[in-house]
Amino acid sequence: MKILIIINNLTTGGAEKLILETIPLLKKKGIKVDLLVLDGKDYPYMKQLRELNCCNIYSLGNGSLLNPMYVFKIIPYLKKYDLVHVHLFPAQYLVVFAKIFSISKVKIVFTEHSTSNRRIQNNLFKYIERFVYSFYTKIICITDEVKQVFEAHTKLKGNRFVVITNGVNLKGIDSALALDRNKIYDSTINENDKIIIQIAGFRIEKDQKTVIRVMQYLETNVKLLLVGDGSLRKECEQLVKELDLHERVFFLGVRTDVPSLLKTADISVVSSNWEGFGLAAVEGMASKKPLIASNVAGLSNVVKGAGILFEKGDDKELSKIIQELLADGDYYNKVAESGFERAKQYDINGMVDKQIRLYRELVK
Repeated sequence: MKILIIINNLTTGGAEKLILETIPLLKKKGIKVDLLVLDGKDYPYMKQLRELNCCNIYSLGNGSLLNPMYVFKIIPYLKKYDLVHVHLFPAQYLVVFAKIFSISKVKIVFTEHSTSNRRIQNNLFKYIERFVYSFYTKIICITDEVKQVFEAHTKLKGNRFVVITNGVNLKGIDSALALDRNKIYDSTINENDKIIIQIAGFRIEKDQKTVIRVMQYLETNVKLLLVGDGSLRKECEQLVKELDLHERVFFLGVRTDVPSLLKTADISVVSSNWEGFGLAAVEGMASKKPLIASNVAGLSNVVKGAGILFEKGDDKELSKIIQELLADGDYYNKVAESGFERAKQYDINGMVDKQIRLYRELVK
């Protein structure tokens, strides 16, 4: 059985992180899998995957992801594999049109990673979306909430959808070592400081601005680490300047030592406006530190009863929760322990085993 995974690129999102971590496991479990990216730039996750030397990596270029010529470049690959597994837009659309033009009989699978996107909210896309999704043999949804949203959105029959919950590398996080705080950011963080961390791309759904605003209400020894990059980073940097928080909020950019950063921090925050699942939330809980997350669909089911939920965008509520955690050691430890127990339910090996069963069901 030969599987081809297609994704836009290997930047720093949750879907990209899953590709980095699942391909080596698929190979270890005897599945032949290769990767095709629309954008082959040497992003950190791409570098890591190349170093693992666990699959063939093909690239269609380094230009715009919306290049229509990619449709024709994808066609030859559809003829070489038993199954094609696609992640994210626009790869999702390009593969469907490649399948149409090639008249290929290869089965294609798509993983839906979010409960919302701009196309869902645009009536002009309604019928285009239903057309595109109809070509996928199976649509993997990362939570029940995602499944419900896209059943309604696409009007496809329920048996077209399957729920396979995301997983994290629990062993890798558990074995990670905390970093020397003095070396995280130009020696401006010391051992007596309290560290809040958020791991997320700078996109509208991630809402780093709420966490930045929170810093106004916290003691000056509380520092914030923002890990990731993206189109809204400059806006967030400007907000830090406006609030005069430049000595307490640090932009670390893309990092490949996220487990160690999580172990170094005191509290992990996921302040998303919406999420399909919340991989960063599980990673935060797996680090044995308290996790605070916004009460939004997808994310709330992962966190409720283990971490602490707050109303999205409510910086004052979030600041109060952080203050309570830092002031009460017993409460802090209780939340950390319950989060770690919850994280155990999301081991990446279980996710990969479910994927393999689906692959074998479709390729007979």
